[in-house]
Amino acid sequence: MADIFQKCLDFPDAKFVKASGLYPFFKPIASSSGSTVHYNGKPVVMIGSNNYLGLTHDKRVMQKAKEAIENFGTGCTGSRFLNGNTVLHDDLEQKLSRFIGKEETLVFPTGFLTNLGTIGCLAGPGDIILSDTENHASIIEGCRLSKATVITYRHNDMKDLEARLKEIPSDKACLIVTDGVFSMTGEILNLPELIKVKKRFPQVRLFLDDAHGLGVLGKKGEGTAGHFGLTKEVDLIMGTFSKSFASIGGFLAGPPDVVDYVRHKARSFMFSAAMPPASVATVLACLEILEAEPERLAKLKENIAIILKGFKKIGLAFLPSETPIISIFVGDEGKAFQLVKDLFENGIFTTPVCYPAVPFGQALLRTSYMATHTQAELNKVIEVFARLAPQYGILQNQVVIPKELIQQTATYNFAALA
Repeated sequence: MADIFQKCLDFPDAKFVKASGLYPFFKPIASSSGSTVHYNGKPVVMIGSNNYLGLTHDKRVMQKAKEAIENFGTGCTGSRFLNGNTVLHDDLEQKLSRFIGKEETLVFPTGFLTNLGTIGCLAGPGDIILSDTENHASIIEGCRLSKATVITYRHNDMKDLEARLKEIPSDKACLIVTDGVFSMTGEILNLPELIKVKKRFPQVRLFLDDAHGLGVLGKKGEGTAGHFGLTKEVDLIMGTFSKSFASIGGFLAGPPDVVDYVRHKARSFMFSAAMPPASVATVLACLEILEAEPERLAKLKENIAIILKGFKKIGLAFLPSETPIISIFVGDEGKAFQLVKDLFENGIFTTPVCYPAVPFGQALLRTSYMATHTQAELNKVIEVFARLAPQYGILQNQVVIPKELIQQTATYNFAALA
């Protein structure tokens, strides 16, 4: 009989990179102050975080979390079905419904569990899921769990989506699943064209994962659907609290009957402990601040513009983006690991994106920015890249970025929508 552990013993990838001294993951951060973290006593500018609004260290947010611990303790120790539901959870769901613009909302312990549970219980054997080829891993796992037939369509390509829809038999139920902002490149979904296609197939439903659009896009940070003024046209909106909302958790927003069905059928919700009260209070505080301080969104846009201008000036080979996620093309995986190490030694914390997250030989550095980055921090990022980029051959005149990465579907920039 074979040993099930053999695959673990034969797994060389991480061991090889660790032996080379270039392993870039699991760095133990000693402390942080939002846009700066401390590692081995050294301050490092963080450009590898999803803390887009910079609220993790806002004193008002931390105070609300402390108050929740005083009132409810550190955890719920059970699912919301049983002993894990608090007035904070109910309050958050009501406020999220108003903020997103949907009738009802259900809060999950994490964003991953939101996708796993929702997709897994809405679709089933005999149903069809149409999924963008660059959807997040949590969507992929939710599709697998559903046991529905999964058909992928070319990334952000609405002509290909329509062609796939035309092939589906009329007696099959179909769910389109897509990210709103794609996590590796920062590209925004071409939602207006998707809705045009969807209207030709009235029975097809749309599930939008807006993990990276929430708190970034829209007049008040309500996300991708609000950004385009198409919230009513999107059937279900999913979001997470582990990015702009400085916490952990996820939610599903949509029609009451659908949300209630998920509440009673999604095993990842029913059999998981509820979000800790401090985490729920954190999100509630972030919502209040976001609604009261629209200038925070304006500051985020300003910082994105500063970085884009700086990267263009030095001729860096980066992918088109209108969001805080700005990825730099490196190509070779080993070179990406070495560059991350050099950046770190120069006081910049970022992370590589390598195979299998991207095709082999198309490694990226995924940088991301916050509303709370200072001008001095952004200047340092640009200055360090200006020094290191020529050595690593990642200037626009030194590298050819694959067409599939730069020929992105046209989206709608902040200025035009404003």
